[in-house]
Amino acid sequence: MSIASNWESVQSKLAQAGSPDIVVRLFKRHYENLCSGDESYLRESEIEPAKDVTDAEQLDESLAQVGKDHLSSVAVLKLNGGLGTSMGLAGPKSLLPVRGDDTFLDLILRQANQLSVPLVLMNSFSTQEQTDQAIQASGQDSVEVLTFLQHQVPKIDAQTMLPVEWSADPDLQWCPPGHGDIYAALVTSGTLERLLSQGRRYVFVSNADNLGATLDLSILGHFVKSGKSFLMEVADRTAADRKGGHLARSKSGGLLLREKAQCHPEEEQQFQDVTRYRYFNTNNLWLDLQAISEFMDANDGVISLPTITNRKTVDPKDSDSTPVYQLETAMGAAIEALPNTDAIRVPRSRFAPVKTTGDLLAVRSDAYEVRQDASVGLIAERESVPPTVKLDDRYFKKIADLEARVEAAPSLRQCDSLTVTGNLKLASGIACVGDVTFTGDDSEDAAPRTVPAGTYEGENPF
Repeated sequence: MSIASNWESVQSKLAQAGSPDIVVRLFKRHYENLCSGDESYLRESEIEPAKDVTDAEQLDESLAQVGKDHLSSVAVLKLNGGLGTSMGLAGPKSLLPVRGDDTFLDLILRQANQLSVPLVLMNSFSTQEQTDQAIQASGQDSVEVLTFLQHQVPKIDAQTMLPVEWSADPDLQWCPPGHGDIYAALVTSGTLERLLSQGRRYVFVSNADNLGATLDLSILGHFVKSGKSFLMEVADRTAADRKGGHLARSKSGGLLLREKAQCHPEEEQQFQDVTRYRYFNTNNLWLDLQAISEFMDANDGVISLPTITNRKTVDPKDSDSTPVYQLETAMGAAIEALPNTDAIRVPRSRFAPVKTTGDLLAVRSDAYEVRQDASVGLIAERESVPPTVKLDDRYFKKIADLEARVEAAPSLRQCDSLTVTGNLKLASGIACVGDVTFTGDDSEDAAPRTVPAGTYEGENPF
């Protein structure tokens, strides 16, 4: 079948879901990119390292007052489409208790209340209902909470290049088009127009699972005074970040974002060189909605972002299920597509996402604190360097496993790294200093050995 006839099938599938025209047009471009077979990599010959990025820690103190003066024109937007499926959750990750009984959403609502700015949530079809119920149950009515849905697009069968069919669970035939969908979804949901009509010109965007990402008044003041349409917060890459995307410049000098999927296999070494590509995207963004609206109006209603082709199976839990392509975009890629964009280096404390049970254990520990503004950040003595926690996936991957095997989060305030391997439980009253490893046996059928209370350093076999 030709690309044209295949596209008719894809278009029909999109029509079944009632996809807006803007989504159909965007997906057609990504689908044609996939079918063309053209290389979608960003090669080393096309880019250069990004240097001389403004440092948020060096901003003039007066900018905080500028930010405060503009709070009436600001909203906070959180990406809330994620289910914690990798950690065994069936619902929104934002409803997971993270500090005591407080969930991510509880703390996010508290942050918005303190600043008296509207909170906007971009939900997925999987998170909308439970999130709405949680907001209602919270009883908060101090600030306006707006929600809107990201779109969904069909997964493409890797063999036929047609929308995949999966009768075992038809919902698995669909996927979100990446968080780059935020721009189209803001328009089609009417949220962009609503915010602008309320005088909310500036929006701070971050992931719901990153509690270090709060509305910083100095950065807001810098953004307002800069007159930029888009500002990306970046942080220093470390060895732990070498496989993630990074900031770079095109040969013409413009900033761009290169994701792992855009790296040619032959250039993996350069991609992972954190001394060459020094900054990674924290996914904390500042948007000028007025500038973005004007740009989209002048460009057929779209922001054209690079296609990211992810190779998956239709059922992510079944590696033998049909291979598919998921066509996505990254919202940070707008740094290249929009005019007048910039980046700003921020301390690592503004990047504390929870992607694994190890991340969660770290954030629950005394290496972090809940601050007066309801943000969760590293304690001062950590000097913005988080502890690295790696837990054995065989025993600790799911939240239920973590709760059953850890009586209380160990003290990590003086810990550089904690690695737990084998069939173990952690008692309460454990303190880790420096680099600590707990190693148990691998007998999955036996009862786990317990690491007792105490202060530990170095290798500790059990």
